[in-house]
Amino acid sequence: MARGDDDFYSRDRPENPTLPEDRPRGGGPEDRPQTGHRRVLVWWLVAAVVLVALLIIFWF
Repeated sequence: MARGDDDFYSRDRPENPTLPEDRPRGGGPEDRPQTGHRRVLVWWLVAAVVLVALLIIFWF
């Protein structure tokens, strides 16, 4: 980088140029969503669809 580039970029920078994250990634275990109930619901829905498909196949 040329010497003029350093002067250009350092001119308008604040003392502490790091910004806080507006959308933090991750989080602690207390921030984790509860997925157990959703997983059971999905399995019940899949089982119901398979059962309906089998009933339709055996009916015809």
